[in-house]
Amino acid sequence: MKAARAGGLLLLAGLLLGAVPVAGADPVKPAGEPDETRRAVSREETGLTGALSLSQVLAEVLMKNPELQAFSLEVRAREAAALQAGLLPNPAFSVQAEDITGSGDFDSFRRTQTTVQISQPLLLGHKIERRKRAAILNRDLADWDYRARRLDVLTRAGKTFIDVLTWQEQLALNRKLVQLAERNLEVMRLRVKAGKVSPIHEVKARVALANTRLELTRSENELAGARRRLASTWAAREPRFQKLLGDLYRVEPLVEFESLQSRIENNPDLARWATETRQREANLAVAESRALPNLQLQGAYRRIEEEQANTFVVGFQVPLQLFNRNQGAIVEARLRLDKAAVERRARRLALQTALAAAYNQLKTAHRQVTTLKNEVLPNAKVSFDAVNEGYRSGKFSLLDVLDSQRTFFQAQSRYVETLGRYHQAALEVKRLVGEPLVPEEARLELKPEGPQP
Repeated sequence: MKAARAGGLLLLAGLLLGAVPVAGADPVKPAGEPDETRRAVSREETGLTGALSLSQVLAEVLMKNPELQAFSLEVRAREAAALQAGLLPNPAFSVQAEDITGSGDFDSFRRTQTTVQISQPLLLGHKIERRKRAAILNRDLADWDYRARRLDVLTRAGKTFIDVLTWQEQLALNRKLVQLAERNLEVMRLRVKAGKVSPIHEVKARVALANTRLELTRSENELAGARRRLASTWAAREPRFQKLLGDLYRVEPLVEFESLQSRIENNPDLARWATETRQREANLAVAESRALPNLQLQGAYRRIEEEQANTFVVGFQVPLQLFNRNQGAIVEARLRLDKAAVERRARRLALQTALAAAYNQLKTAHRQVTTLKNEVLPNAKVSFDAVNEGYRSGKFSLLDVLDSQRTFFQAQSRYVETLGRYHQAALEVKRLVGEPLVPEEARLELKPEGPQP
């Protein structure tokens, strides 16, 4: 009987403390992924189709790029951490029964004393406010990191967009060159058949046609690779779009380097350091607040069976900060705050160096594009037309024709390649000064107006 009563008291205490599960109750399930997240991951992506502009590509990247989705979830996770940091500590509930049974005068429950106690920690030193502020600033840092990664991903998508545009143009040039080489071979066959030229000229025409077909195959492979890289930026397995729409031949005047230097503070990799400094100051405040001990308030109800009396107990508990006053953590937080200023200067120097290198590439590509457009291509076109006209009238040989063709198409191919480098350098400069791709987007979505062979 005594054992049964003692077991009943212990069971009651266990139920109150949550140590013994209630029969038939649903077990607590661990938190998993939200249903909408699982549906998004398992949903079959359809991809973009048709002719795409840069704005369509960037919109798809923003919605489906897994790197950006991961950073977005990190921001939300830190928002939840900030919510948690602002919560009060939970009270504690305890039940204690003394002198339940034993020997002699304690062989029954008549001397039992049962105490039901509630205790509540009181955090002193503004610990909750300081802890919450540090968590909020940590969330803000995640937002800055998301902005930086978004610029990285969009810049990478923009550069790949330029790659696809470039190889689209190269493919078009090589197809026209193959058509021209096929016409030259046909003409040469007729001339050899008529006995006007040596058969060796037909062999040379065949070699020229084979070389142009090799370049055509290379451009087809390069274009296919660039298309796959572009589709991967929005997590597509294979590209389903037909082509890209953009004006690769549009070139803007150069911006002065000093103007770009003054805008480098807009780069999120640098702008984040203002928030980083405040966050480390908040961490220092949290460390300093922990030097002050917390107060533990206690209140209890006690039942004395022998006297059939009820009593109340109150008290408090304060740790004695004799040895550990959080000295090391405070010094660490101060050093990390000092380190933030040094890291910010180092980051600015790295960005300035990268901007100077990117601007030099942009300036070089701009000069080459201008020279090719205004000097090389017009002269090559004049020579190409003159040699073809002279060949038909017998003034030039086949070697002269092939050489003029090669010179003209090589100039056009180099022009397209240099345009690609120019636009990619422009995108890199925009990334380093923290500007969005909107001006580039408007420029690239115009109708192509490049030179035609």
